[in-house]
Amino acid sequence: MNRLDSPENRLRVPGATAVHHVAYTVPDLDQAVAFFTGVLGARLAYRTGPIADPDGDWMARQLGVDRRATAHIAMLRLGPVTNVELFQYTGPGRRRRMPRNSDWGGHHLALWTEDFDASAAHLLGYPGVRMRGEPQTVKEGPIAGTRWVYLTTPWGLHLELVQGPEHVPYQDDTAVRLFQPSPGASGGTA
Repeated sequence: MNRLDSPENRLRVPGATAVHHVAYTVPDLDQAVAFFTGVLGARLAYRTGPIADPDGDWMARQLGVDRRATAHIAMLRLGPVTNVELFQYTGPGRRRRMPRNSDWGGHHLALWTEDFDASAAHLLGYPGVRMRGEPQTVKEGPIAGTRWVYLTTPWGLHLELVQGPEHVPYQDDTAVRLFQPSPGASGGTA
């Protein structure tokens, strides 16, 4: 079997090498940009909009929203490798609540931290941020030793703080490594 016919290549999207960005629709773009830049330390790359096609169906065809919808967009850089795109839509037919994690389309943004307690205190110091439950430490299994907690932004986006040891048990069984900045690496949010 040649390299191009290997199982790994048959399952790969030709030419795709990485995730370019994650995107979230928010109720108030100004509020979300202020939170991402002022609280999470993201950097704003650009804002654009309005994007609309009031006389056609481009919005429905291209974005899967009501044809009369309008979008404003902000693209941010969060940390050394993550791009986050924020959308604010106007128009008819929008659900106006965040999905729960168990709902189809449910989601959360997990932030790696080297100082779990300081990160949690920082986030909880922002008005409207809530902690869901209490911090947990995974006792056994593939990520034993990992500490985590869920939080919610003022508009309901789920965040997770994650801190883990340099070595976790799953690494004993596979060469696959999940992204995890090495301790002391300059993988900050700027």
